[in-house]
Amino acid sequence: MGALRMLEAVRRHAPQAKFLQASSSEMFGTAEHSPQTEMTRLWPRNPYGAAKLFAHHITINYRESYGMFACSCIAFNHESPRRGETFVTRKITRAVARIKAGLQDKLYLGNLNAKRDWGYAKEYVEGMWLMLQQDQPDDYVLATGETHSVQEFLDEAFLHVGIESDKRVEIDPEYYRPAEVDLLVGDATKAKNLLGWEPKIKFKNLVRLMVDADISDLNLGN
Repeated sequence: MGALRMLEAVRRHAPQAKFLQASSSEMFGTAEHSPQTEMTRLWPRNPYGAAKLFAHHITINYRESYGMFACSCIAFNHESPRRGETFVTRKITRAVARIKAGLQDKLYLGNLNAKRDWGYAKEYVEGMWLMLQQDQPDDYVLATGETHSVQEFLDEAFLHVGIESDKRVEIDPEYYRPAEVDLLVGDATKAKNLLGWEPKIKFKNLVRLMVDADISDLNLGN
């Protein structure tokens, strides 16, 4: 409901303001085809995706009904050292840094086979800014076009610090989702053609960047 309240406030009090809805690839859920584009059917598989779906459609509704500059960024997974520690990517990189430092022994995870399209958050925010500089509002997918499993992310993080992951990782069924989304990968052709946006930081460099940041935090005593 937050998006609806913001849109209504803009409509009433700042109709010339530009509004950007941060939508999510989780709206695609069980996608009918890959990669996913702005035209792919939206079929969320969890409450988060369903909430994002409402916010996404209400943004389009306000744009079409009131002529507002309201656009939606359908962002695939975008990560950085600032990612919350409960998200799987940061959970992995923080644990790897702590294991390397001798502060942690094990890492507990859920489904290692889930595949996602992971990019660098800083670049995605630059893409969002570009959307707001256009003459007309529209909706855009931001993605790298590559898909990697949680297992691959895990392996790359441990490899970066020279530790074998086999004896350090255990599966905990508590972390499995009731309705898992197995594969998400985006097609950002529209953003490339109309915004001139392309991701530069790809998977391996992203993982290493995040691991290095968590190691640096430990060295600083944070």
